[in-house]
Amino acid sequence: MSGIIGIYNLNGKLVNYQQLKDMVNILVHRGPDGSDTWCAGSVGLGHRMLWATPESLLERLPLVNQTEDLVITADLRIDNRDDLIYALQFNNCPPEKITDSQLVLAAYEKWGEQCPEHLLGDFAFAIWDKPKQTIFCARDHFGIKPFYYYLSEETFVFASEIKAIFCLPDVPRQINKVRIGDYLASMFHEADITSYKEILRLPPAHRMTISSEGTKLHSYWSVDPNRELRLSSDEEYAEAFREIFSKAVECRLRSAFPIGSHLSGGLDSSSITCMARELLAQKEGQRLHTFSAVFDELTECDERPYINAVIAQGGLEPHYIKGDQISPLQKLDQMFWHQDEAFYAPNWSMGWALCEAMKEQGVRVVLDGFDGDTVVSDGYGYLSELARAGRWITLTREVKELAKTFDGNFWGWLWSYVKHYGISPTVSRYRFLRLLQRSWQGLAKLTFRQRGKSTNQPAWSAILNGEFVQRIGLEERYQAWKKVQSNFGQDERERHYRNIATQGLTSFAAEMQDKTCAAFGIEERYPFWDKRLVEFCLSLPAEQKLHMGFNRIVMRRAMANILPVEVQWRRGKADFSSNLAHGLLSFEQERLHKLVNNDLGVIAEYADITALQKIYQRFVSSVSPTTGKDARTIWIAVSLALWLQHIAQGRPEELARKRI
Repeated sequence: MSGIIGIYNLNGKLVNYQQLKDMVNILVHRGPDGSDTWCAGSVGLGHRMLWATPESLLERLPLVNQTEDLVITADLRIDNRDDLIYALQFNNCPPEKITDSQLVLAAYEKWGEQCPEHLLGDFAFAIWDKPKQTIFCARDHFGIKPFYYYLSEETFVFASEIKAIFCLPDVPRQINKVRIGDYLASMFHEADITSYKEILRLPPAHRMTISSEGTKLHSYWSVDPNRELRLSSDEEYAEAFREIFSKAVECRLRSAFPIGSHLSGGLDSSSITCMARELLAQKEGQRLHTFSAVFDELTECDERPYINAVIAQGGLEPHYIKGDQISPLQKLDQMFWHQDEAFYAPNWSMGWALCEAMKEQGVRVVLDGFDGDTVVSDGYGYLSELARAGRWITLTREVKELAKTFDGNFWGWLWSYVKHYGISPTVSRYRFLRLLQRSWQGLAKLTFRQRGKSTNQPAWSAILNGEFVQRIGLEERYQAWKKVQSNFGQDERERHYRNIATQGLTSFAAEMQDKTCAAFGIEERYPFWDKRLVEFCLSLPAEQKLHMGFNRIVMRRAMANILPVEVQWRRGKADFSSNLAHGLLSFEQERLHKLVNNDLGVIAEYADITALQKIYQRFVSSVSPTTGKDARTIWIAVSLALWLQHIAQGRPEELARKRI
């Protein structure tokens, strides 16, 4: 994690050097190990350095090549270094003396705009090409490294954080109301927009070339949904997964400083932690720091039995925070300043506290199991495949086991597949099938009786301002998004592909976490979001993802003798939703009461304040099955209102002086 900035005046105007310095200075938290700028005429680049890898200790950015016609600034970690060193013929220099930015700059010299196709890792970079008079930019495959930009007819400005772009007084600061609507409707599918109308994101797996003649934006990679891997046994699949997963973890252990790992007790974080521990022990005997949230009061959130099982294997330095003793609203001004946007995650203050604990231990690199279930896939599309093939006995077995996992209604779940695939108009005229249908429907009603009347209206429709919804076309956007998100009836490969390829939430969440970690000089790394691992998991047959009620079955088999058995074969995972309600009611009742009853006017254009106040009254007056849902609704509205109040306080550089 470092910081990058740049200005290219397309009208030929000289770069204002003070503005360039202001951009670098406002990102001081992203690079405590030094900063520099490069400027020539209408182009200027800047960098903030955070040392993380051994090679980064030698890195000086912006970097100018030997012929002085190319200049790069970059926030990156390149994982296929050996392949690149060989391909780029760095024969006369020891590998440990070659920096990642040197490799990328040489890759651009050799392959031009196709260079991102040859890179593995997390990266965001910009290269000034003097002969072509262009700036070439690229972002990694899944948007782990942030890249924001503003583009007009006169200028192109980019940075790792939006606040740096706002150091230029001519950049507009107009709220993007479409994004506000998406936020309130919990939609994050558009990977290029931000909460500001003319500030954009470079989408994941995209490259962009900027010149006075125009802009070219292209995708350089997309996951292939048609590739299918066929091996001869479950053991071979498990072995292949273990090999790739091991590589994904190993390349992310490259660090010149102590390494940490999130350890929630879930399958994903535990797998990363246990694999990293083994790899570190084999190489240098370094002990891995783990960071976990524990819950003394909210026992339903507490994962200590699983955390302790991992710790008991040895080789770890465990650290803990008390998750149920943290207010969701504490230090919000700091967090808003770092995020630049309203943040959606209701337990974000818990992540902030974990970063504080990491910094105390001198950890600069931390591994995270974020969204591993999306990468490996829960395999639920396998159920549709079984039903479509008429394999009812196998389907019944799988649904029965899944019902145990989720404490769900077996008959209701199974009926949804029988009705969709097993009873067609052609055969339903037969009396015995009609009787069967009525029997199934009777059993299925047990599932839905508690749910009340069904409705096609989305939950947000009850709390949003109807005029605002109509003005931004939110209903149409929601229906288009819902169609893409619908998973029922899809084969597993199609479902898996959509969950990976059509989710803007992955990069949005990674950006949020990047900026939280940046506040503490920490770089977060995600082994599951390794291009090789993603491609491998998508290529697996459905039965390697779901078996006898166990999702991610290939990973469970692969982690035998690495994970504790109780973690390897645990069925569910903790639900932290009650922690939000607990935090709001235990620590913030007085402040929350004032906010909801007096300070929501700032979002009146977007939301129905009366409806929100009714939900709040229901939330504080009772503990019921709706409490968690109501807490989330209140959190989203309050978070947005507080962020809008925050940005109304002043310009980013002014807020920088005010922040705690």
